[in-house]
Amino acid sequence: MGFVRGILSGVSRAGLTAEALLDRAGIATHLLHERSARIPVARYAALYRLINESLDDEGFALFSRPLRRGSFEFLCRAVLSAPTLEQALQRIARFLHVVLDDLEMELETSGHAAVIVISEEQALPVGAAGRVFAYEWLLRMIHGLAAWLVAHPLPLDEVSFPYPPPLHAADYELVFAPRYTFDAPRLEARFPAEWLALPVRRDEAALRSFLADAPASITTLYRRDRALALRVREHLRAALPEQPTLPAIARHLFLSPRTLHRRLEDEGTSFRAIKDGLRRELAIDWLSKTARPLSCIGADLGFADAAAFYRAFSAWTGSGPREYRKRFRHIPPSA
Repeated sequence: MGFVRGILSGVSRAGLTAEALLDRAGIATHLLHERSARIPVARYAALYRLINESLDDEGFALFSRPLRRGSFEFLCRAVLSAPTLEQALQRIARFLHVVLDDLEMELETSGHAAVIVISEEQALPVGAAGRVFAYEWLLRMIHGLAAWLVAHPLPLDEVSFPYPPPLHAADYELVFAPRYTFDAPRLEARFPAEWLALPVRRDEAALRSFLADAPASITTLYRRDRALALRVREHLRAALPEQPTLPAIARHLFLSPRTLHRRLEDEGTSFRAIKDGLRRELAIDWLSKTARPLSCIGADLGFADAAAFYRAFSAWTGSGPREYRKRFRHIPPSA
Protein backbone atom coordinates (compact mmCIF):
# COMPACT_ATOMS: atom_id res chain seq x y z
CA MET A 1 0.00 0.00 0.00
CA GLY A 2 3.02 2.27 0.26
CA PHE A 3 3.11 2.32 -3.53
CA VAL A 4 -0.63 3.05 -3.67
CA ARG A 5 -0.36 5.94 -1.22
CA GLY A 6 2.62 7.27 -3.12
CA ILE A 7 1.04 7.12 -6.57
CA LEU A 8 -1.97 9.06 -5.24
CA SER A 9 0.13 11.79 -3.60
CA GLY A 10 -0.12 14.29 -6.42
CA VAL A 11 -3.64 13.76 -7.74
CA SER A 12 -5.22 16.39 -5.48
CA ARG A 13 -3.05 19.01 -7.21
CA ALA A 14 -4.99 18.22 -10.38
CA GLY A 15 -8.41 18.40 -8.72
CA LEU A 16 -8.99 14.64 -8.42
CA THR A 17 -9.80 12.70 -5.28
CA ALA A 18 -8.05 9.53 -4.18
CA GLU A 19 -11.35 7.93 -3.16
CA ALA A 20 -12.87 8.29 -6.63
CA LEU A 21 -9.79 6.86 -8.34
CA LEU A 22 -9.58 3.91 -5.95
CA ASP A 23 -13.23 3.13 -6.49
CA ARG A 24 -12.84 3.14 -10.26
CA ALA A 25 -9.75 0.92 -9.99
CA GLY A 26 -11.59 -1.58 -7.76
CA ILE A 27 -9.48 -0.93 -4.66
CA ALA A 28 -11.19 -0.57 -1.27
CA THR A 29 -10.49 2.88 0.21
CA HIS A 30 -10.05 1.59 3.76
CA LEU A 31 -6.95 -0.34 2.66
CA LEU A 32 -5.06 2.96 2.44
CA HIS A 33 -4.96 3.05 6.23
CA GLU A 34 -3.82 -0.56 6.69
CA ARG A 35 -0.05 -0.68 6.76
CA SER A 36 0.24 -4.38 5.91
CA ALA A 37 -2.48 -4.45 3.23
CA ARG A 38 -1.57 -5.59 -0.28
CA ILE A 39 -3.38 -5.59 -3.61
CA PRO A 40 -2.87 -7.63 -6.80
CA VAL A 41 -0.55 -6.20 -9.45
CA ALA A 42 -3.54 -6.05 -11.82
CA ARG A 43 -5.37 -3.62 -9.49
CA TYR A 44 -2.27 -1.50 -9.09
CA ALA A 45 -1.78 -1.47 -12.88
CA ALA A 46 -5.42 -0.39 -13.31
CA LEU A 47 -4.90 2.52 -10.90
CA TYR A 48 -1.64 3.40 -12.66
CA ARG A 49 -3.38 3.59 -16.07
CA LEU A 50 -6.37 5.44 -14.65
CA ILE A 51 -4.21 8.22 -13.20
CA ASN A 52 -2.22 8.50 -16.43
CA GLU A 53 -5.39 8.79 -18.48
CA SER A 54 -7.25 11.11 -16.11
CA LEU A 55 -4.36 13.55 -15.78
CA ASP A 56 -2.68 13.07 -19.17
CA ASP A 57 0.42 12.73 -17.02
CA GLU A 58 2.60 9.62 -16.83
CA GLY A 59 4.32 11.22 -13.83
CA PHE A 60 1.15 11.17 -11.68
CA ALA A 61 1.31 14.95 -10.98
CA LEU A 62 4.39 14.33 -8.80
CA PHE A 63 6.63 16.67 -10.77
CA SER A 64 6.64 20.38 -11.55
CA ARG A 65 5.50 19.72 -15.11
CA PRO A 66 3.53 16.77 -16.47
CA LEU A 67 4.92 13.87 -18.46
CA ARG A 68 2.31 13.78 -21.21
CA ARG A 69 0.94 10.42 -22.28
CA GLY A 70 3.30 8.82 -24.76
CA SER A 71 6.44 9.90 -22.89
CA PHE A 72 7.31 6.33 -21.89
CA GLU A 73 6.81 5.07 -25.45
CA PHE A 74 9.10 7.79 -26.81
CA LEU A 75 11.70 6.85 -24.20
CA CYS A 76 11.52 3.19 -25.26
CA ARG A 77 11.92 4.11 -28.92
CA ALA A 78 14.86 6.37 -28.10
CA VAL A 79 16.78 3.50 -26.48
CA LEU A 80 15.68 0.57 -28.64
CA SER A 81 18.46 1.08 -31.19
CA ALA A 82 21.22 1.44 -28.59
CA PRO A 83 23.86 -1.27 -29.13
CA THR A 84 24.65 -1.86 -25.43
CA LEU A 85 23.15 -1.42 -21.99
CA GLU A 86 25.63 1.38 -21.24
CA GLN A 87 24.50 3.43 -24.21
CA ALA A 88 20.84 2.67 -23.45
CA LEU A 89 21.25 4.01 -19.90
CA GLN A 90 23.01 7.10 -21.21
CA ARG A 91 20.10 7.73 -23.59
CA ILE A 92 17.64 7.28 -20.73
CA ALA A 93 19.56 9.91 -18.75
CA ARG A 94 19.46 12.37 -21.66
CA PHE A 95 15.75 11.79 -22.21
CA LEU A 96 14.94 12.37 -18.54
CA HIS A 97 17.03 15.55 -18.57
CA VAL A 98 14.74 16.88 -21.31
CA VAL A 99 11.40 15.96 -19.73
CA LEU A 100 12.07 16.31 -15.98
CA ASP A 101 13.09 19.47 -14.13
CA ASP A 102 12.97 17.98 -10.62
CA LEU A 103 15.08 14.80 -10.76
CA GLU A 104 18.28 14.16 -12.71
CA MET A 105 19.72 10.75 -13.65
CA GLU A 106 23.38 9.98 -14.31
CA LEU A 107 25.36 6.82 -14.97
CA GLU A 108 28.66 6.55 -13.13
CA THR A 109 31.30 3.85 -12.72
CA SER A 110 33.26 3.22 -9.54
CA GLY A 111 35.79 0.41 -9.66
CA HIS A 112 33.97 -2.75 -10.68
CA ALA A 113 30.53 -1.20 -10.04
CA ALA A 114 28.20 0.75 -12.30
CA VAL A 115 25.98 3.23 -10.47
CA ILE A 116 22.62 4.66 -11.48
CA VAL A 117 22.45 8.02 -9.72
CA ILE A 118 19.23 10.00 -9.22
CA SER A 119 19.53 13.40 -7.59
CA GLU A 120 17.06 16.17 -6.81
CA GLU A 121 17.57 19.31 -8.89
CA GLN A 122 14.70 21.18 -7.26
CA ALA A 123 12.15 20.39 -4.55
CA LEU A 124 9.30 18.18 -5.69
CA PRO A 125 5.85 19.84 -5.40
CA VAL A 126 4.44 17.00 -3.25
CA GLY A 127 4.73 15.79 0.35
CA ALA A 128 7.02 13.17 1.84
CA ALA A 129 5.04 10.17 0.53
CA GLY A 130 5.02 11.61 -2.97
CA ARG A 131 8.75 12.31 -2.86
CA VAL A 132 9.47 8.73 -1.77
CA PHE A 133 7.29 7.34 -4.55
CA ALA A 134 8.87 9.61 -7.18
CA TYR A 135 12.29 8.10 -6.44
CA GLU A 136 10.89 4.56 -6.18
CA TRP A 137 8.96 4.84 -9.43
CA LEU A 138 11.82 6.38 -11.40
CA LEU A 139 14.32 3.74 -10.26
CA ARG A 140 11.86 0.91 -10.96
CA MET A 141 11.13 2.33 -14.40
CA ILE A 142 14.82 2.75 -15.33
CA HIS A 143 15.78 -0.65 -13.92
CA GLY A 144 12.81 -2.49 -15.40
CA LEU A 145 13.31 -0.97 -18.85
CA ALA A 146 17.05 -1.72 -18.76
CA ALA A 147 16.50 -5.37 -17.83
CA TRP A 148 13.85 -5.74 -20.54
CA LEU A 149 16.11 -4.21 -23.19
CA VAL A 150 18.91 -6.73 -22.62
CA ALA A 151 16.52 -9.62 -21.86
CA HIS A 152 18.58 -10.43 -18.80
CA PRO A 153 18.02 -10.15 -15.05
CA LEU A 154 19.92 -7.18 -13.59
CA PRO A 155 19.76 -7.67 -9.82
CA LEU A 156 21.02 -4.59 -8.01
CA ASP A 157 23.73 -5.17 -5.41
CA GLU A 158 22.93 -2.18 -3.20
CA VAL A 159 20.75 0.94 -3.25
CA SER A 160 21.05 4.09 -1.12
CA PHE A 161 17.88 6.18 -0.84
CA PRO A 162 17.82 9.94 -0.06
CA TYR A 163 15.01 9.85 2.50
CA PRO A 164 14.18 8.27 5.88
CA PRO A 165 12.86 4.67 5.92
CA PRO A 166 9.22 4.61 4.72
CA LEU A 167 6.61 2.41 6.39
CA HIS A 168 7.07 -0.25 3.71
CA ALA A 169 10.88 -0.30 4.02
CA ALA A 170 10.82 -4.00 4.95
CA ASP A 171 9.78 -4.79 1.36
CA TYR A 172 12.80 -3.04 -0.15
CA GLU A 173 14.89 -6.21 -0.06
CA LEU A 174 12.42 -7.91 -2.39
CA VAL A 175 11.65 -4.91 -4.58
CA PHE A 176 15.08 -3.33 -4.97
CA ALA A 177 18.18 -5.02 -3.52
CA PRO A 178 19.39 -7.23 -0.64
CA ARG A 179 21.35 -4.27 0.78
CA TYR A 180 19.84 -0.82 1.10
CA THR A 181 20.32 2.28 3.22
CA PHE A 182 18.41 5.50 3.81
CA ASP A 183 19.10 9.20 4.43
CA ALA A 184 21.77 9.27 1.72
CA PRO A 185 22.59 12.55 -0.08
CA ARG A 186 21.34 11.06 -3.39
CA LEU A 187 19.95 7.80 -4.74
CA GLU A 188 22.67 5.37 -5.84
CA ALA A 189 21.84 1.94 -7.30
CA ARG A 190 24.87 -0.31 -7.86
CA PHE A 191 25.33 -3.32 -10.12
CA PRO A 192 28.35 -5.06 -11.77
CA ALA A 193 30.02 -2.79 -14.33
CA GLU A 194 30.61 -5.65 -16.77
CA TRP A 195 26.86 -5.71 -17.43
CA LEU A 196 27.18 -2.37 -19.20
CA ALA A 197 28.54 -4.28 -22.22
CA LEU A 198 25.40 -6.45 -22.52
CA PRO A 199 23.81 -6.03 -25.97
CA VAL A 200 20.30 -4.64 -26.41
CA ARG A 201 18.28 -7.60 -27.70
CA ARG A 202 14.79 -6.22 -28.22
CA ASP A 203 13.20 -5.07 -31.47
CA GLU A 204 10.10 -3.28 -32.70
CA ALA A 205 7.88 -6.37 -32.49
CA ALA A 206 8.96 -7.02 -28.89
CA LEU A 207 8.39 -3.35 -28.05
CA ARG A 208 4.78 -3.51 -29.22
CA SER A 209 4.08 -6.38 -26.83
CA PHE A 210 5.97 -4.64 -24.01
CA LEU A 211 4.01 -1.41 -24.41
CA ALA A 212 0.71 -3.28 -24.63
CA ASP A 213 1.42 -4.83 -21.24
CA ALA A 214 2.65 -1.61 -19.59
CA PRO A 215 2.61 -0.67 -16.78
CA ALA A 216 2.51 -4.23 -15.45
CA SER A 217 5.57 -4.96 -17.61
CA ILE A 218 7.64 -2.38 -15.69
CA THR A 219 6.04 -3.06 -12.31
CA THR A 220 7.48 -6.59 -12.11
CA LEU A 221 11.26 -6.34 -12.06
CA TYR A 222 13.77 -8.86 -13.37
CA ARG A 223 15.06 -9.87 -9.95
CA ARG A 224 15.53 -12.83 -7.71
CA ASP A 225 11.77 -12.98 -7.09
CA ARG A 226 11.71 -14.68 -10.54
CA ALA A 227 14.78 -16.82 -9.86
CA LEU A 228 13.03 -20.18 -10.42
CA ALA A 229 11.61 -19.05 -13.76
CA LEU A 230 15.12 -18.07 -14.84
CA ARG A 231 16.49 -21.48 -13.82
CA VAL A 232 13.76 -23.23 -15.82
CA ARG A 233 14.51 -21.00 -18.82
CA GLU A 234 18.25 -21.73 -18.62
CA HIS A 235 17.59 -25.47 -18.44
CA LEU A 236 15.26 -25.32 -21.45
CA ARG A 237 17.83 -23.38 -23.47
CA ALA A 238 20.64 -25.76 -22.59
CA ALA A 239 18.51 -28.72 -23.69
CA LEU A 240 17.63 -27.35 -27.15
CA PRO A 241 16.65 -28.77 -29.61
CA GLU A 242 15.23 -31.27 -27.12
CA GLN A 243 12.06 -30.14 -25.33
CA PRO A 244 12.12 -31.39 -21.71
CA THR A 245 8.74 -31.78 -20.06
CA LEU A 246 7.72 -30.04 -16.85
CA PRO A 247 8.10 -33.31 -14.84
CA ALA A 248 11.61 -33.80 -16.27
CA ILE A 249 12.71 -30.31 -15.28
CA ALA A 250 11.06 -30.70 -11.88
CA ARG A 251 13.19 -33.80 -11.28
CA HIS A 252 16.30 -31.88 -12.35
CA LEU A 253 15.46 -29.16 -9.80
CA PHE A 254 14.60 -31.71 -7.08
CA LEU A 255 10.98 -30.55 -6.98
CA SER A 256 7.67 -32.26 -7.55
CA PRO A 257 5.81 -31.21 -10.72
CA ARG A 258 3.02 -29.77 -8.55
CA THR A 259 5.51 -27.68 -6.53
CA LEU A 260 7.25 -26.41 -9.67
CA HIS A 261 3.92 -25.43 -11.21
CA ARG A 262 2.82 -23.62 -8.04
CA ARG A 263 6.10 -21.77 -7.57
CA LEU A 264 6.15 -20.61 -11.19
CA GLU A 265 2.58 -19.42 -10.73
CA ASP A 266 3.71 -17.48 -7.64
CA GLU A 267 6.32 -15.78 -9.83
CA GLY A 268 3.61 -14.75 -12.26
CA THR A 269 4.43 -17.17 -15.05
CA SER A 270 4.04 -20.78 -16.22
CA PHE A 271 6.12 -23.52 -17.81
CA ARG A 272 4.39 -22.99 -21.15
CA ALA A 273 4.94 -19.21 -21.03
CA ILE A 274 8.64 -19.65 -20.25
CA LYS A 275 9.11 -22.15 -23.07
CA ASP A 276 7.23 -20.03 -25.61
CA GLY A 277 9.03 -16.87 -24.49
CA LEU A 278 12.45 -18.49 -24.86
CA ARG A 279 11.70 -19.87 -28.32
CA ARG A 280 10.22 -16.56 -29.44
CA GLU A 281 13.22 -14.51 -28.24
CA LEU A 282 15.74 -16.87 -29.82
CA ALA A 283 13.80 -17.00 -33.09
CA ILE A 284 13.66 -13.19 -33.29
CA ASP A 285 17.35 -12.88 -32.40
CA TRP A 286 18.49 -15.45 -34.96
CA LEU A 287 16.23 -14.13 -37.72
CA SER A 288 17.29 -10.52 -37.28
CA LYS A 289 20.99 -10.95 -36.44
CA THR A 290 22.19 -14.10 -38.23
CA ALA A 291 22.05 -15.64 -41.69
CA ARG A 292 21.02 -19.03 -40.29
CA PRO A 293 18.55 -20.74 -42.66
CA LEU A 294 14.92 -20.79 -41.54
CA SER A 295 14.83 -24.59 -41.56
CA CYS A 296 17.80 -24.71 -39.16
CA ILE A 297 16.23 -22.16 -36.82
CA GLY A 298 13.01 -24.15 -36.60
CA ALA A 299 14.88 -27.40 -35.99
CA ASP A 300 17.22 -25.82 -33.42
CA LEU A 301 14.21 -24.53 -31.50
CA GLY A 302 12.72 -28.01 -31.36
CA PHE A 303 9.87 -27.65 -33.86
CA ALA A 304 8.81 -30.84 -35.59
CA ASP A 305 8.74 -29.24 -39.04
CA ALA A 306 8.80 -25.91 -40.87
CA ALA A 307 5.02 -25.58 -40.80
CA ALA A 308 4.92 -25.82 -36.99
CA PHE A 309 7.62 -23.15 -36.70
CA TYR A 310 5.76 -20.88 -39.15
CA ARG A 311 2.48 -21.20 -37.21
CA ALA A 312 4.13 -20.48 -33.86
CA PHE A 313 6.15 -17.52 -35.13
CA SER A 314 3.13 -16.00 -36.87
CA ALA A 315 1.16 -16.26 -33.63
CA TRP A 316 3.97 -14.56 -31.69
CA THR A 317 4.68 -11.64 -34.02
CA GLY A 318 1.82 -11.36 -36.53
CA SER A 319 4.09 -12.18 -39.48
CA GLY A 320 5.84 -15.23 -40.85
CA PRO A 321 9.56 -15.78 -40.19
CA ARG A 322 10.63 -15.03 -43.78
CA GLU A 323 8.63 -11.78 -43.85
CA TYR A 324 10.00 -10.81 -40.43
CA ARG A 325 13.59 -11.35 -41.57
CA LYS A 326 13.06 -9.15 -44.63
CA ARG A 327 11.72 -6.32 -42.45
CA PHE A 328 14.18 -6.46 -39.57
CA ARG A 329 17.35 -8.23 -40.75
CA HIS A 330 20.68 -6.62 -39.86
CA ILE A 331 22.76 -8.82 -42.18
CA PRO A 332 21.84 -10.36 -45.54
CA PRO A 333 20.03 -13.66 -44.80
CA SER A 334 20.88 -16.87 -46.60
CA ALA A 335 17.31 -18.20 -46.50
